[in-house]
Amino acid sequence: MSEQLETLVELLDLEYLEDNLYRGQSRNLGGKSVFGGQVVAQALAAAYRTVGKELVAHSLHSYFLRRGDMDYPIVYQVERIRDGRSFTARRVMAIQKGRPIFSMMASFQQPEYGLEHQAQMPEVAKPEELKEQLELRKEWIDDCPEPFRDAFLRALPIEIKPVHPRNPLKPDTRDPIQNNWFKAADVLPDDPIIHQCVMAYASDFTLLTTALHPHGVTWAQPDMTVASLDHAIWFHRPIKADDWWLYNMDSPMAVSGRGLSRGFIFDQQGQLLASTTQESLMRKYGLAEMQDGKLPPVGN
Repeated sequence: MSEQLETLVELLDLEYLEDNLYRGQSRNLGGKSVFGGQVVAQALAAAYRTVGKELVAHSLHSYFLRRGDMDYPIVYQVERIRDGRSFTARRVMAIQKGRPIFSMMASFQQPEYGLEHQAQMPEVAKPEELKEQLELRKEWIDDCPEPFRDAFLRALPIEIKPVHPRNPLKPDTRDPIQNNWFKAADVLPDDPIIHQCVMAYASDFTLLTTALHPHGVTWAQPDMTVASLDHAIWFHRPIKADDWWLYNMDSPMAVSGRGLSRGFIFDQQGQLLASTTQESLMRKYGLAEMQDGKLPPVGN
């Protein structure tokens, strides 16, 4: 297993403190705060510790309340909201320095048969025809300021192959649509919970940036502040996170410094595995200055 993926699996193996209370560590991906996908995945792993083995998470709805500090552990407090015959609900609060930084509700279900239909996967280039994101960034490195090059070229536990690559250091203006292939960077343990948590982790990559496309801006610009505000996932079918899956994303609107993004996750056979939504902070300082002559507060 690659070093980066092994670290992610270790991050999902939370330390037990006492009943309903767990502690997790963080990995620096080069940003200013803890990566939101890590907190989502760890919160889901904490919730799984409190439900029966026959139950599978079918949805989660979460809010990012404060920036997470990478230098401090995160404590996950699980509240057992409901234990039903078919559905079980858990509330998870992520806490740092005595304050909540993240809140999540997750629902679990006993698997059952039922009526089925799904959206169709778009026709796009196959992953074997595309370049991996890290390879693309190496081609763009001359556009990156020297102090940020290590972070820009940092290997991730997830491989990403954009169908239509966009250089974040020289952004163009395009429709708010993205299609990216994803998979874990190596083979994962044969545990469906780990695969689901890794997919939850990866689902926070590139979803936010879809809402930036029509404005010709990116997260890398000094006059932009971007952050995830909330994140929801519906898990439809089991996923093998170490096989390629397509993340089909769009953004129907942006308003009041917030962008809304949606995603569908398909396997290579066209089965819809999961759906996501996210609203993100996307403040451009120049717009705020023109409006009232003051910069908005940094962060969310």
